Amino acid sequence: MVRDFSRRLGEHGIEVEVLPGVDVNDHAPITATMARDLGADPSLEGAELVVILGGDGTILRSAELARQAAVPLLGVNLGRVGFLAEAEREEVGWMVDQVVNRRYTVQERMAVDVDVIEDGVTVGRSWALNEASVEKCARERMIELAVEIDGRPLSTWGCDGVIMATPTGSTAYAFSGGGPVLWPDLEALLVVPISAHALFARPLVLGPHSQLAVEVMSENFGQAVMWCDGRRSFDLSPGARIEVRRSEIGVPIARLSNSPFTDRLVAKFDLNVEGWRGRARRSRPEA
Repeated sequence: MVRDFSRRLGEHGIEVEVLPGVDVNDHAPITATMARDLGADPSLEGAELVVILGGDGTILRSAELARQAAVPLLGVNLGRVGFLAEAEREEVGWMVDQVVNRRYTVQERMAVDVDVIEDGVTVGRSWALNEASVEKCARERMIELAVEIDGRPLSTWGCDGVIMATPTGSTAYAFSGGGPVLWPDLEALLVVPISAHALFARPLVLGPHSQLAVEVMSENFGQAVMWCDGRRSFDLSPGARIEVRRSEIGVPIARLSNSPFTDRLVAKFDLNVEGWRGRARRSRPEA
């Protein structure tokens, strides 16, 4: 697919730069290891699009390359769900036509910045497009987390963790944790506790400028780790504080169609819209 896509674009005079280690001109198979090997980051100077052939995890990884350069991401889904992708593998020809004729729009997706603070000193910094999560390390032990919003304490949870997600991430880990689906053009932050042993442990939808903080409380509980988009991790000591806020730098996503987000939900989750409650009922002749 890499070779085919590159050849099709090349026929229209569009230059394609691939990841280091992948030669689209030879006839050797492109192995999964080669496709994963970033080596040195390819230059994005003058690039119009970063095209990703893969699943959502590959797209998240590519966002690490493209975010600072503000180059839009365009994904072809080779995975299972592919919520961030704009086309399926059988639509490559159509996708090439859309790219060549610049029939796409760019949507800025909200991201979050994350700081890890220990003893008043910032010891780690990262960012996330989907979510930042604080999770337990060991299966047999909970962690105790104190949650703070806008400088005020909210609750303390003995739990498996907590997810702090963007609207883009509401259909990812936060969705699996029981959180609501947020439309991607909504500006908001989402907090979802994971298996919290507490009376008040509901998902929370906050304003986009809310300041979130989570503190790892007690040495009597298990060890904790912070993950950003399931890719970048940081081990947390008791007393560590994780601060999450909206980032000033978003992630541009290229859109090939103007279909509403509702259609994407129906397609990706294979929702039934034609049962007795839907079209069949509306078209049923009157008795």
